[in-house]
Amino acid sequence: MKNIFIVLIILIASACNYLDDYSQDLVVAKSVSDLDEVLLGSVYLPSKSSVKDLAYGDMGWWLHIMDDDVNGVITPKGGLRYYSYAMNEAYFGYTCWQLEVGRNYTKNNLADDNALWDDLYRRINVCNIILEEIKDIHIPEEDQMDALRVKGEAHFIRAQFYFILVNIYSNAYEPDKAATTPGVPLKLTNYVEHNKDKDSQFERTSVEQVYNQIVADLKAAVDCFTKSPQTHSFYRASKEASLLLLSRVYLFMQDWTNARTTAAELLELKSALKNYILANEEEEIISRSNPEILFSQGSLNLQQAISGNGGDFCISNDLYHLYSDKDCRKTLFFSEASNSDSIALGMKYRHDEHQSYVSDLYLLRTSEAWLNMMEACAMLDKADEASKWLNDFRTYRITDWQNVNYDLQTVIQEIRKERRKELCLEGHRWFDLRRYAVCSKAPFQKKIERVFALYKWNSDYTFDHAELYCLEKNDPAYTLSIPKSVLEFDKGMPDNERIARHLTKIIKYKFVNNEQK
Repeated sequence: MKNIFIVLIILIASACNYLDDYSQDLVVAKSVSDLDEVLLGSVYLPSKSSVKDLAYGDMGWWLHIMDDDVNGVITPKGGLRYYSYAMNEAYFGYTCWQLEVGRNYTKNNLADDNALWDDLYRRINVCNIILEEIKDIHIPEEDQMDALRVKGEAHFIRAQFYFILVNIYSNAYEPDKAATTPGVPLKLTNYVEHNKDKDSQFERTSVEQVYNQIVADLKAAVDCFTKSPQTHSFYRASKEASLLLLSRVYLFMQDWTNARTTAAELLELKSALKNYILANEEEEIISRSNPEILFSQGSLNLQQAISGNGGDFCISNDLYHLYSDKDCRKTLFFSEASNSDSIALGMKYRHDEHQSYVSDLYLLRTSEAWLNMMEACAMLDKADEASKWLNDFRTYRITDWQNVNYDLQTVIQEIRKERRKELCLEGHRWFDLRRYAVCSKAPFQKKIERVFALYKWNSDYTFDHAELYCLEKNDPAYTLSIPKSVLEFDKGMPDNERIARHLTKIIKYKFVNNEQK
């Protein structure tokens, strides 16, 4: 049976170079090095050589266009780059929170919605196999520490992927309801499970159980990395990355005490912040040289996205106006669009087609640890301590910052604002809005309005009209439906509630000499 498991790895691990020299029906993992190669080839997300458009990015690219940090662009003419595909075909269902996220604007095509689910579960299954196989292979004394490292990385990646899955396909964690809220299937076995006599092969494990497993995996990763030598590349999981993700998970669970303790443990190890006040406006902020980066896997999906031009997305006014003129992020992160009066994503990341070196979705930075610490302190009624962390943080971001000692309710609001400003377009905001809505200490919900602009793509690309869509407070669309292919296979699996969504307003503008009339 064990050989069958390794063959399964081969079938899905085309990037595993060490397997090329073996017959595919005889391969057996013989060493820690073999399993390490499998980890690199079939577990970690690869970095793409270029991302021509957001829709060609990593699984989950659509997280960037569902929240309130972006909006549509109304301008006299649309950009040629988006002709015939992206906005109307790939983006509409996600950015306007449609019942079927894969449905295009004209309703005549339905794209698959299972890419993220399938790929993350495939990689999770390889983690399961590695963790099982490493128990049984002979490990020489000199490889014992490497074996611990491989185990730690497998535990970390499995935790990170389950965290993504449960926050996309399940309702947010509510301590009083988590035990009965349907989560996602929790598969930890290393073998294929299929019973032809059952309609459903996997059950949706409760949100509480999924989170408990994520915590257990991250604790196991921390333990392994504490005992073993680690690589010094942020492209491999580490103790610091595990502690940071664990502190975030505790925040989502509203376990403020453990969130604070874990963030403090990380900050004792590494607390470096990039001083944005000294940054050059011509350099990308999130790059390989940024001292804050603890971990990154996958691609930079925003290489050519959020240009602020017609047919693309822009930075929302709601986000942009949070930054004061003395906040260095206002000019470092954003810029004026070239062909509209909208705001574009500037040099937070390198903004052209290139080999990806950092991710905008699977990225962990020490700045989040600071934010996690101040949030946990505030939720524990430690307003003075939270204010100190916030003030210290802002001295790295805002010119001539003068410290303020906030009261408890104000510091909570300021920390949430700071988190949004700092971590925008890093895959956090959608998840943060979900958890804020169910926060027992300081609940927060908001209505999001999305402008969806349409252009005459078959003629001169001029603006035709725009439609307004709304995501209401506590809207069920904050949770995506289980992919259709999964429900077809697992006929007994319950789906998530979603509603049909229609435009709430038609917006028409007449442009004369490129000016709105």
